[in-house]
Amino acid sequence: MEEKRLQTLIEEMWPRLKKKHLYPEIPIPKVGRVIDSFDEKSDQEDSNQRVGLEMKEKQMTINPAFIASMKDKMSEENLIEALLDHGITHYTFCPWDFQTHLMLYAEAKKVLGDKESAKRAANYFIDVIADTHCVKMRETEIPELHRNLKKGNVEKVIASLYQRIWGIDMGLTPSQFESRQNEEVVRRLARIPYLDRSRWTESIRKFARSLKPLLILEEKEKESRGGGKGDSNPQGEHNLNHYSYEEIDEGLREYAQKTMGLSEFREVVEDFSSELKEMGYGIEAGMGRGRGAPIDADILFYMKLAEHYSIPLKKIPMEEAGTLHPHSHSPWEVGSPFQDIDVWTSFGKIMPGITQVWKKREGKGRGKVEEAPDCLIIIDSSGSMINPRKSLSYAVLGAACATNAYLKNDSKVAVYNFSDAPMGGREILDYTENKNEIYRTLCRYFGGGTALDLEDMMPLIKKEKKVDLFIITDMKITNLETLIGFFGKIQNRITAVHIGENPYASRFEKAVEKKKNINIFTVKKKEDIPHIVLGSIRQYFNTMQNNHSA
Repeated sequence: MEEKRLQTLIEEMWPRLKKKHLYPEIPIPKVGRVIDSFDEKSDQEDSNQRVGLEMKEKQMTINPAFIASMKDKMSEENLIEALLDHGITHYTFCPWDFQTHLMLYAEAKKVLGDKESAKRAANYFIDVIADTHCVKMRETEIPELHRNLKKGNVEKVIASLYQRIWGIDMGLTPSQFESRQNEEVVRRLARIPYLDRSRWTESIRKFARSLKPLLILEEKEKESRGGGKGDSNPQGEHNLNHYSYEEIDEGLREYAQKTMGLSEFREVVEDFSSELKEMGYGIEAGMGRGRGAPIDADILFYMKLAEHYSIPLKKIPMEEAGTLHPHSHSPWEVGSPFQDIDVWTSFGKIMPGITQVWKKREGKGRGKVEEAPDCLIIIDSSGSMINPRKSLSYAVLGAACATNAYLKNDSKVAVYNFSDAPMGGREILDYTENKNEIYRTLCRYFGGGTALDLEDMMPLIKKEKKVDLFIITDMKITNLETLIGFFGKIQNRITAVHIGENPYASRFEKAVEKKKNINIFTVKKKEDIPHIVLGSIRQYFNTMQNNHSA
C-alpha cells in the first residue's frame, strides 16, 4: 500500500517535473526496493535505506525505505522531487552519455592511479556538476536534500563546496568542518568551472588532485573497519547499469575514436570488464550478446574504431539475367512438365500428338543485379610492421574496415596472416562470417621475416564464387618478385594497400601499373583509410562486360 501511494504521488508530480526539465525522453519513475549495490553484503538494519535513487537504462526507481528514513527531515514530495531532479539532470547534462563517463573516469585515474578511487572521484565530480547545473538552472529541493543527508568527511567537503559556489547555507557547523586542510581543499575545488563542458577533461584532473588526500584517508579508514567498499551514495551509484547495452556500445565506439590510444582504451575496458561481462557485453559486441563472455580489449578497440572508418565496396555485375518467356509450341511427350502445357491450343486434352507445350527462350538484355564477391585479406605481421596489440596498427585498422565492408554486403572473409610463411610464420582462416574470428586472426602478430607462400593461398583463391584480394603490407617482402608474377597471372580484383612509402612499394607499383585489375593505395596516417575504395577498377569492369557481351 505504501509503494502504491508513493507511485501515485510520483505520477501526479511527473508532468510538472518533465516540463521543468524541458521534456526529456525518460519513462515515468517507479517505486521499488533498491539494492545497496555498493555494500550488498552488509547486515546492518539500515542497509536498504542508504540509497534513495537507482538509475538503470533511463529507468529511475525511488526507494520507499529511504523515503521513510527521511520522513522527519523533509516532506515526501520535496524529497522525491530532489532525487528526481538529480537523476534527470544526469541524463540531460552530465555525464550525458557513456563516452563522457569513460573520459571522466580515465582522467581521474591518471591522477589517482587506483581504480576504485578513480571511480569514486568521477562519481563525486558527476554529482557536483549535475546538482550545480540543476540549482543554477531550475527550482529544486536539492540543497535541502544535502542539508539533511548523513555525511562522511568527503561529503562534508562537498557540502561546503556547495555552500560556497551556490551561495546557499548548507547548515554546516564549525565542528562539522574540522581541519584547515579541508578548507584548502574547498578553496581549490571552488575555482573549478563545473558547468563548462569544454573544460571537463582539465576540471576532473584538478578535482581528483584536490580530493586525493581525502580519498586516501577514506581508504585507510575503510581498511581499519575491516574492508568493505565504504558508504553508499544516497543519490544513486554511477555504474554501468545506468546505461543500456546500445549506449555502452556507442560509448565505446566514440571513446576509441577520440582517444585513438590502444593502451588507454584497453585499461578502461579492463577496469570495467566485470560490469561489462555481467551485462553480457563481450567480444561479440555488435554481433550478439553472451553473459560472461570474455572481453579481448585489443580486438574490441579495432572493432569499435573500424566502425568510424567505413570504406566503399564496388560490386560486380552478376551473370546474364534475362527472364524466360514462352516462344513457340512443340508436341507434348510423356514425361514433359505439365506446367508448360498450353491448355488453350490443346483443347483441354492430355494426349500425345494433340497436347501442345510452350518452348521457352531466355530474353535478351543484362540484369542490373550486382553482388559483392567474397574477400581474401592478406595481412603482413612481420617485424617491420607495428604490433597491433601494443600500438595502433593502420594495417589492422585498414583490414578491419575491409572486413566490415564485405560482411555488410553478405559476403564472407578469409584471412591469410603472414610473416615468414615458408617457415611456419602464418595463420590461415577460411571463409567465414564470424567477425570475432576474423578480427582475432587480423590481430595475430608474428614479428619475424617477411615472405609469402603462394601455395597456401591457392585453395582460398580457386573457389566457385568470385573472390577479391585485399593485401595490406609495407611491401618489404623478400619474395616480392614472385608475388608480382603471381598477381600478373590471376584475374581477381586486387586492392593493394601499402603502409608508408619505400623503394619496395615503388617497385611494386611500377611492376603492376598496367594491370587493370589491381588498384593501389598508400596509407601514411589513419585519415588515408577512408580513401581506399575496394574493387574500384572501372576499366576492368568495362573489359569484363565487353567480353561477356561478345
